[in-house]
Amino acid sequence: MAIILRLDRVMADRKMSLNELSDRVGVSNVNLSKLKTGKVSAIRFSTLEAICSVLNCQPGDILEYVPENPAQQ
Repeated sequence: MAIILRLDRVMADRKMSLNELSDRVGVSNVNLSKLKTGKVSAIRFSTLEAICSVLNCQPGDILEYVPENPAQQ
């Protein structure tokens, strides 16, 4: 996959647990866990906005594009 999710890194930087983020964002632990481990194929902008608001970060802090073929750069 060319999109890498860095939610776990941002959460660790903010010293925030999955339970705390779930409570503050209003998204279930299960859905956030899937997002954290990269087992999702989509994310709603409203969810991304809420996560960024709670973690005080930018979407680019959570999502990273890495080309599967380095020649595509």
